[in-house]
Amino acid sequence: MNDADADADADTARIRLSIDGRRIDVEAGTTVAAALVIAGVKGARLSAGGERRSALCGMGVCQECRVTIDGRAHALACQTLCHAGQIIHTHDAALAR
Repeated sequence: MNDADADADADTARIRLSIDGRRIDVEAGTTVAAALVIAGVKGARLSAGGERRSALCGMGVCQECRVTIDGRAHALACQTLCHAGQIIHTHDAALAR
């Protein structure tokens, strides 16, 4: 294996995390916001009016992507990288009921 092969393998490493109790695998380096899309989550949180909200700006300014990550509330999904064993909670699970 040469250095280019090793770099390609590192780029495609997969990690497992939990979103609203459902385990999913994503590539290392994926943001939590992207993982939410991959998992089919339709809304990260609820607005004051009860509407679903999710990542909009992708750079942390709008704060529409706030979720609970590893017990830390109001974490910005678009600014947080996924890590193995991460536990993410959104309001989407409650809305689906």
